[in-house]
Amino acid sequence: MTRFQNRARLGSALLLSGLLFALPPSPAQAVEPPGPAIGSYLAGRFAQHQDDWTAAALYMAQALAADPGDLALLRRTFLLKLGEGKIDSALELAQRVLQSDSDPQMALALLAADGLANGRLGDAEALAARIPADGLGKFIGPLTKAWLAQARGQTDNALAALEPLTQISGFAALHNLHAALILDLAGRTEQAAARYASVTESAAPLRVVQIVGNFMERTGRVAEARKLYETFRAGAADSLLVEPAVDALGGGATTARTVRDSRDGLAEAMFDLASALHHENADETALLFGRLALHLRADLPLARLMIGDIMTMRDHHEEALAEYGFLAKNPILGWSARLRAADSLARLDRADEAIASLTALTAEHPERTDALIRLGDLQRFAKRYAEAAESYSAALTRMAPPDERQWPLLYARAMAYEKVGRWPETEADLKAALAVKPDEPSLLNHLGYSWIERGENLTVAKGMVERAVALRPRDGYIMDSLGWALFSLGDFNGAVDKLERAVEMKPVDPTINDHLGDAYWRVGRRNEARFQWTRALRIADEDEQKEAIQAKLDKGLPDNPHAATVKR
Repeated sequence: MTRFQNRARLGSALLLSGLLFALPPSPAQAVEPPGPAIGSYLAGRFAQHQDDWTAAALYMAQALAADPGDLALLRRTFLLKLGEGKIDSALELAQRVLQSDSDPQMALALLAADGLANGRLGDAEALAARIPADGLGKFIGPLTKAWLAQARGQTDNALAALEPLTQISGFAALHNLHAALILDLAGRTEQAAARYASVTESAAPLRVVQIVGNFMERTGRVAEARKLYETFRAGAADSLLVEPAVDALGGGATTARTVRDSRDGLAEAMFDLASALHHENADETALLFGRLALHLRADLPLARLMIGDIMTMRDHHEEALAEYGFLAKNPILGWSARLRAADSLARLDRADEAIASLTALTAEHPERTDALIRLGDLQRFAKRYAEAAESYSAALTRMAPPDERQWPLLYARAMAYEKVGRWPETEADLKAALAVKPDEPSLLNHLGYSWIERGENLTVAKGMVERAVALRPRDGYIMDSLGWALFSLGDFNGAVDKLERAVEMKPVDPTINDHLGDAYWRVGRRNEARFQWTRALRIADEDEQKEAIQAKLDKGLPDNPHAATVKR
């Protein structure tokens, strides 16, 4: 079992060891400061609750200025500044935390890293010696002490400092990676090779592949490097991540190190912890370690990408764009960063810029489909359905059929066609998608429901949605389709049963409520029908649907039991 196969285990180990207690206390735990600080403090707490660390840091700093002796406020402000990437302010606050707190683990980590970054090894060593052996210290203490020892050329002491990691379940591979890096820097090539081999026995993440591949190239193991890259490329979602390295093989000896010195080594350690926590969705703590990594090494692209992704998930898209912008010309991560930047632009309602960016990307790599698919998605969400269908069509021409990846793309194009009233194309794409993915519930449901709405192939359609329900029994939309199939076939009691279950699963969907109202009306439950229609009218968005529901509230359903009703 390796760390790189089981990052979730590493992340869980960090969480269970108290890592998250490094974060500011929850609002329920916090003690409000007295006097004039309280307004800024409450504003800061609200901003942090809204996940706006920039505003939270500003307000907490104001509160701290009014009440500088409040230790909890000092800790909170320090961590907010560090998470925001305001390193100068975080360093000043860390010094104050150090003087007031008996267990300032993150403050010690930042100050020790800063000491190494600025050549103050003695100060850094004294700070590292104070890192406790529990909580955060259990993880960052050995790594920090090891890299400080290696900075002095004390390789054996560095290796000894790493040993506590071997006593923690799931950390053997992290230990081996950093031991290999230390041995590599010390020139102990064969020992380093053995350690590197242990961390690539199974699938390894990109950064490990970069580090180990670089070592292999520098030490004349070109064939091994090629095998490592090809293995990664075969299992990776994006071959561009290693193509530059593969293309460079055989072009001459590689002498530049991926990890150049102890400062880089400690940056890698902080990024490893950040990456594991990000994988576990502990993004607030991951952000702190990511900031530490970038303070030590600003040109650590994967750390920037991770921070950009965290900002995206927190809906801080301007900050995300700044991080992705650093990577736009990176030969390995530039493509991914530009795709992500286009997504952030779209989320900022800058759709025209996003579309222009994606259009440019589609021309750069005519063999790729990812930019075209994202372009189609963006056009569809912008209600530019005809353009979306064209983008999806272009992406499909770049795929060699038969290809299972085609079914989501065919489905997306079908939805775009449907919006512009092109039913024959919609039906053809849904059938083609089902030919590739015959047991996909969403496809079975969509085509079956479409036929039901059109009054076509009702028996076949009912069988399709029954199959979809069997595959996904807790999906309210699919259960609604089955209820509507029964309604369309005149089985109103059966429709009530299924539609009541659908409403239980999706209680605030206007179409499902509307369908249940229709079924109630047909079985004579008129008051309940009007209740469901009223509820549907209240939550409906489209004017056409609202008008149809209001007409039923005014006059009820017509006598014809198969009369058309509101469409989804």
